[in-house]
Amino acid sequence: MYHIVQPGESMQLIAANYRIPYHQLLLANPAIVNPSLIYIGQQIVIPGLPNSSDIPYSIVVSKEKRTLSLYNNRQLVKTYPIAIGKMLTTTPVGQFVIVNREPNPGGPFGAIWLSLSKKGYGIHGTNDPSSIGKAVSKGCIRMHNKDVLELASFVPNGTSVLIT
Repeated sequence: MYHIVQPGESMQLIAANYRIPYHQLLLANPAIVNPSLIYIGQQIVIPGLPNSSDIPYSIVVSKEKRTLSLYNNRQLVKTYPIAIGKMLTTTPVGQFVIVNREPNPGGPFGAIWLSLSKKGYGIHGTNDPSSIGKAVSKGCIRMHNKDVLELASFVPNGTSVLIT
């Protein structure tokens, strides 16, 4: 699996976002002689995740429509209603991947947490179903518990998530 370097990213930040030890990221990228000299657009190998080309699923989140759409080989499977981040804690825009999952995380996170490759952000259930459709979260994508469980049953770690 590859990560494309974005403005402001460092190898340490990339390692933190993907929740992998820094030294493992360096070992997976032996061509990078000086980790301080990476450039925007550079491909970085992310160890431990399947190759994204082997995963038929992808997710597109529309902040404007407050929907999450699941695709299988570019064919729409289902669209779910979501909640997004409020104005001061907005949901990040960009290309991410699901890097980890935690069933029954407790608290306000509902039935399951799907970690994104931006540290601190994820797709998760909720203990407040009335929040779905609103801009109320701290930046994460909230779903009804039954919906996020269904989504998690389809998508493996490494699944692409585009947030627009």
